[in-house]
Amino acid sequence: MDLKQEIKETIISSLMLEDITPEDIDDSAPLFKEGLGLDSIDALELGVALKRKFGVKFSSEDADEKSHFASVDALAEYISAEKAKEGTK
Repeated sequence: MDLKQEIKETIISSLMLEDITPEDIDDSAPLFKEGLGLDSIDALELGVALKRKFGVKFSSEDADEKSHFASVDALAEYISAEKAKEGTK
């Protein structure tokens, strides 16, 4: 399964979005406000779910944190980059 599909399924299951399918989520659409309309509590829950599933950490002190959650594309890019870093350790 491709990473973006896994991210979409994680978003749906962790936030219990019952009326949304992975196909409904546009890879480049915003996840917050317009787009899926997620809020800051959703961000916390999603961060925990993504950490559990992919083993990546999100830090509230990281200035780029919000940009990682901008879209499915941004999350996939961040997770791929973090996985690549782990591979070089």
